Amino acid sequence: MAVQGELAGRVALVTGASRGIGLAVAEALGGAGAAVCVTARDPEGVDRAVAGLRDGGVRAIGVAGSVADPAHLRECVAGTVRAFGRLDVLVNNAATNEPRGPLMDIDPERWRAAFAVNVEAPLRLVREAWRAGMREHGGCVVNVCTEAATHVAPHLGAYTTSKAALLHLTRQLAGELGPLVRVNAVSPGLVRTEMARFAWSGGSGEAGSGDAGGSGEERAAGLPLGRIGEPADVARAVLWLVSDAAQWVTGTDLVVDGGTGVRRAQVP
Repeated sequence: MAVQGELAGRVALVTGASRGIGLAVAEALGGAGAAVCVTARDPEGVDRAVAGLRDGGVRAIGVAGSVADPAHLRECVAGTVRAFGRLDVLVNNAATNEPRGPLMDIDPERWRAAFAVNVEAPLRLVREAWRAGMREHGGCVVNVCTEAATHVAPHLGAYTTSKAALLHLTRQLAGELGPLVRVNAVSPGLVRTEMARFAWSGGSGEAGSGDAGGSGEERAAGLPLGRIGEPADVARAVLWLVSDAAQWVTGTDLVVDGGTGVRRAQVP
């Protein structure tokens, strides 16, 4: 775990950071001393996030827009460098879990749109960060994936397949950008976010849940740690991956799922 002030002097860019995991990551990085640029589609949400960070003593700016727009991605990186002079940490958190449904029924255009957000946008941002200075002074990239990328999730094939691609992209970039830039992934299980509300509030199946049906509490009962995740659980993992404590870690996937892949042992 990073200590307070460990990221002092460093600058981070976090996508999808107006709420949920992205906002928790921005708060964690800012709390460790980093200056932070937050981006998300909702301008009001971005403004609220920036105001909250600044109230907490964090140097922060916001750039609203869609990660599916290459011009927005260029402006995110350029704006971060203009404001803070450099970019050291990139967290690709923005994602979509649409379209949902059987793959045989999904419109190809919507399939491509999912990959544009979940795979292409992270690659574009890494390229922008690399060209903006990471290839000279180094840095850290964390891609937020999902533990469901390793198995089948009903009705979420576009999401889980695109996240599986992002996992491999993480490994590929780690191999290409080392030793100066470390690239890792963090894969949450079911986390209490708005994006996953239909799952933890009792929907039928969700990426990261590991099973289908039932409320979040019912699913959590089968986990070794006995609860579903909170955004801060994932943020702490990201903070460790970008800290000096993880300076010999790259190309890895840190699963943060309360033990979804283990399950609680059945005791007679």
